[in-house]
Amino acid sequence: MRDKEKTVATLANLLALDPEELERINRELEQASSFQPVQVATGLDSEQYAAVSVRLPDMPGVSPRQGFSRNYPSGPAIGHLVGYVGIASAEDYKENPDPILITPGYKIGKDGLEKMFEERLQGKPGAKRVEVTARGKIVRELNTRPDVPGKPLQLTLDIDLQEYAARRLGPESGSVVVIDCLTGDILTMTSMPSFDPNSFSDGIGVTEYGMLREDDHVPLLDKSLKSLFPPGSTVKPMVALSFLEAGLSPDETVNCNGGLQVGNRRFRCWKRGGHGRVDMAKGIYQSCDVYFYYFAQKVGINPIALMANRLGLGQKFPLPVASQFYGTVPDPAWLRKKYKREWQAYDTVNTTIGQGYMLVNPTQLAVMASRLATGKNIVPRLILEEKKSPIPTLNLDPEHLLYVQQAMSDVVNGPGTAGRARLPIENVKMAGKTGTAQVVNLDFGRGGQDVAWKYRDHGLFVCFAPYDNPRYAAAVVIEHGGGSGAAYPVARDVLTFLYDRQKAMDVLTGLEKSWGGTIQERMDRKMAAYRARKNLEKAMATEPVPAAPETTEAGTGE
Repeated sequence: MRDKEKTVATLANLLALDPEELERINRELEQASSFQPVQVATGLDSEQYAAVSVRLPDMPGVSPRQGFSRNYPSGPAIGHLVGYVGIASAEDYKENPDPILITPGYKIGKDGLEKMFEERLQGKPGAKRVEVTARGKIVRELNTRPDVPGKPLQLTLDIDLQEYAARRLGPESGSVVVIDCLTGDILTMTSMPSFDPNSFSDGIGVTEYGMLREDDHVPLLDKSLKSLFPPGSTVKPMVALSFLEAGLSPDETVNCNGGLQVGNRRFRCWKRGGHGRVDMAKGIYQSCDVYFYYFAQKVGINPIALMANRLGLGQKFPLPVASQFYGTVPDPAWLRKKYKREWQAYDTVNTTIGQGYMLVNPTQLAVMASRLATGKNIVPRLILEEKKSPIPTLNLDPEHLLYVQQAMSDVVNGPGTAGRARLPIENVKMAGKTGTAQVVNLDFGRGGQDVAWKYRDHGLFVCFAPYDNPRYAAAVVIEHGGGSGAAYPVARDVLTFLYDRQKAMDVLTGLEKSWGGTIQERMDRKMAAYRARKNLEKAMATEPVPAAPETTEAGTGE
């Protein structure tokens, strides 16, 4: 390119490029190696393409091309999972010096499944070998190598459910994961807020990327696999199952008066007035903390930690993702290695209600729910064509499992803590467990909706349905949602969608009106507000500062 500034200015005029696009183009031209082309614009209409083509003699180095581009119709709903494609960088070329990578418009997988399955999806480009004259005129064709198309990749996702779950999360920050209990297929793995992969594939602008990077809800982070949360009371059915396996009778009781003294500290129950006399079932469906404080000390932490591992917590799953955070299931050996101290009674008490050092991701919670629902060692999968094999059992006592499942049903359909989670579907009952994970210990109370967002408690819910013949298991985590009341309505509506789409859509339509529109409409407004703020900041930064007026210091005579 002989005159870079002139050429870029001409293209800006022909294609009506905005200042942000010009900034990106100039930045990439500076960063690009000599061999590496820079994309100026995509999606040109016929008039724009013709306007550039006729001016090519005046713009050496500019090369318009016709081709195909990736389109993601579901947009932000699948951003974290599917990822996106983009033009190869200089670093990509150094790792793989294939000349095809520097072909204008050629794109490779940059994130998510697009990156993990790059070779499979990309295929191999064809080539034509020709004989030409000194002026470049083709004399004859010597040989041709045809294109080898990439192979399709079929996922286990129900794309309609994926889109619904993303929309149902609304303005919240969180994740929804639904698993088919018969196969382990992941039907939805939703993380919101997200990003539009189409923006990245087309070359994301500085302003849009800045908005994503500065958002305190972290839309660039996949919360389904890479965010860790204290599971809160969602682990109580798992803990109860460990009690049963350790020989504790479900009929043994403890009196809850609102707290329990452990050493020199009183650990409070969420219900300050207490639950009265509590057995195991009531401990689950009323989520009594004191019940678990008391009996966890009798049973000990090791059976609890072993059961947590059996049900999927702390596990890394064989999924086609670049990374996943598998959290912590603490036990005395882990604590000794990590913090060089011995396990104490208060560690057991904290862990048994899903607090303390225990951390999980939403996918692990969904797997735990599926294993509680079936008693089988369900392993989640994302690729549909993977060979199916019989799912082995966890060798749990069927009576123990049935007892815990009934208590989870009572959470929703009986005298439990999530009556509003009942499915509006005749003859289909959902079993579940609520969870509220404390973020910080606030002097003025729990982190509900009356405190700043980052100090609010997380809201969690795990469930399966139908209760008496489980087909679907799910987990919903609402980051800083203020408690479980933010999570179980989402789970109710997502599972309703699997049985009656119209009922679920009727609920969503009303909610989206109250939220200010669809995902895209809200993102567009947010983007416009962010751009306006940045433009104002830039204008204020460039305005000259007015000189201070001169003053004369007055004196006093003697």
